[in-house]
Amino acid sequence: MAAPPTTSTPQHTSLHTTTPALPLAYSGRAQLRILLERPKLALGQRVVVGGWVKSAKVVENSSAAAAHPWLHTDDAAVGEKGGRSKDVSCVEILQSRIPLIKSIFDVFGGSGHGQRKKRESLSLPQTKVLPPKASTAYLLLTDGSCVPSLQVVVDSSVTTLSRILPTGTCLLVEGQVEAAEGKHAIELKAEKVLHIGTVDFDKYPLSKKRIPLEMLRDHSQFRPRTTTVATVMRIRSALSFATHTFFNEHAFIDVQVPTITTTDSEGFSNMFLVTILDQKPEKEEKLGTIYEIEGVNLEHVKAAAKEKSNLVEHLKRTESNREALAAAIQDLRKTNELASQLEAREKRKLGTSLKDDKVDSSKDFFPLQTYLTVSGRLHLESYACALGNVYSFGPRFQADKTDSAKHAAEMWMVEVEMAFSQLKDSMNCANDFFKYLCKWILEKCSEDMEFVAKRIDKTCINRLQQIISDSPEIMPYNEAIDILRKMSSQAEDKKFETNFESGFVLTSEHLSYLTDNIFKKPIMIYNYPKEAKPFYVRQNDDGTVAAFDLVVPKLGTIISGSQNEERVNKISSRIDELGLPREKYEWYLDLRRNGTVENSGFSLRFDLMVQFTTGLSNVRDVIPFPRTYGKANN
Repeated sequence: MAAPPTTSTPQHTSLHTTTPALPLAYSGRAQLRILLERPKLALGQRVVVGGWVKSAKVVENSSAAAAHPWLHTDDAAVGEKGGRSKDVSCVEILQSRIPLIKSIFDVFGGSGHGQRKKRESLSLPQTKVLPPKASTAYLLLTDGSCVPSLQVVVDSSVTTLSRILPTGTCLLVEGQVEAAEGKHAIELKAEKVLHIGTVDFDKYPLSKKRIPLEMLRDHSQFRPRTTTVATVMRIRSALSFATHTFFNEHAFIDVQVPTITTTDSEGFSNMFLVTILDQKPEKEEKLGTIYEIEGVNLEHVKAAAKEKSNLVEHLKRTESNREALAAAIQDLRKTNELASQLEAREKRKLGTSLKDDKVDSSKDFFPLQTYLTVSGRLHLESYACALGNVYSFGPRFQADKTDSAKHAAEMWMVEVEMAFSQLKDSMNCANDFFKYLCKWILEKCSEDMEFVAKRIDKTCINRLQQIISDSPEIMPYNEAIDILRKMSSQAEDKKFETNFESGFVLTSEHLSYLTDNIFKKPIMIYNYPKEAKPFYVRQNDDGTVAAFDLVVPKLGTIISGSQNEERVNKISSRIDELGLPREKYEWYLDLRRNGTVENSGFSLRFDLMVQFTTGLSNVRDVIPFPRTYGKANN
């Protein structure tokens, strides 16, 4: 099949091209990264560059006075040896330089005013108008393509310098690349200023230096202009490209899963309801409670309440800090409230008694209640059962009000499903993928990572190198529990809850202790209790389920995966056991009834991968436009 015709011929980006040099396709400007990476080859090239002013300074030209001899008079009578004449005061100098001050003194007079007027009339030309001082602006320009900036030299004869000096001003400049002095290898000598995008300096948030990252979150539209955020976004882009490259190299097919769905892929998630119907505020609050708890098992909530109650008692006995105790009490109260709501729901037989309270979906955009998806693995499995190995990369949503440094309402996930595979295959693929990403960043983003090591986390490069050269510690869930029990019994002060009951979910404190204190490297935990994992995970003969987590130091779980249940009777029983609405999962059960196959997969939390790579403390700083509870400003 013939290739489709192209509408334009891409421009070469090599520094070996002739004049005009280095144009990017579709814009005609030279990218600063290309100029700065090969400064010797860039010398003498005539280019157009565009970017934003990072900093600026102005220097008066020393040759200005020689070019205009009459300016000596303006400089208030230069003496024979080049110094100022002793009979001329500072006030007179200011009068000669700034006409406004001269006018004020003319009006109000002052001591010796008449003598000064007389001297002034003798010393200043009567027919000359004082021109602006000849000067040169030295600008540091950045276009977001790399960490360093390009020095751009603009003479006052080219443009009005006051317009281009404020931080954040956008410029498109044409000129010649020349050798520079000092720390800059090259600079651009501006000959034309083709565009000036001015800023309101008093209101522009980046006019101040060193703005904390948490403050920058309120200005998402501007924060990529900072060096730190721009660097993180380039690393994020590289990780995205590496993701597609890895799966392309391993014969995976990219499948886009729906953002809007009728099913809860996890079985116990807080989901965003999608509706176009107008609802009264009091009705919304009641419905929100119902939808939030739909699909949650009452027994699980009661077990969680018991566990949280034990934690509160433990904190009271050990005289822990008040903040931790208050947080635990608050958490227990919310869990008890949820249990009460679930009990009320079961008593009223949700689905019949609550019929009048629910939204009439027949009048909505969709005939069934729909939500923003929390995971695409169920839908992805449909295509794995037809195409073999598939993956998806996109946003996932959770209506979780938790104020956590590792959570946002909208987060991107890389999800993988492989037909004819078991748990060990999924674990191996996840480990290889994780290492591939780390290696890619070190090789393709060395300059950005050096900046990260200097300004954010000095251990980031060594951490990624260790991932590549070493393998994670692999252990079953029961072994991890045994290690925690043993270490806790030896420690003088218990740092976490150790009352491990059946189905206990390992907390971030447990995982951090294992990775940061015990093994000091990533660990992979597999074969969890069924209560800790989604309904679709395959059940083992020993009562556990075939699921795994890859846990990394300082961050926690970054990849979660499983072998999925292919036996229709097993997964059907699990759906009934959790009280999930069977009608919403019939399409998924059909995969088991017709041509079933063993399959496995995993999900990588992409935003957390960027956070792990850069060492930033809050995931919101690696998301271009973070959405969290109560905040979605743009």
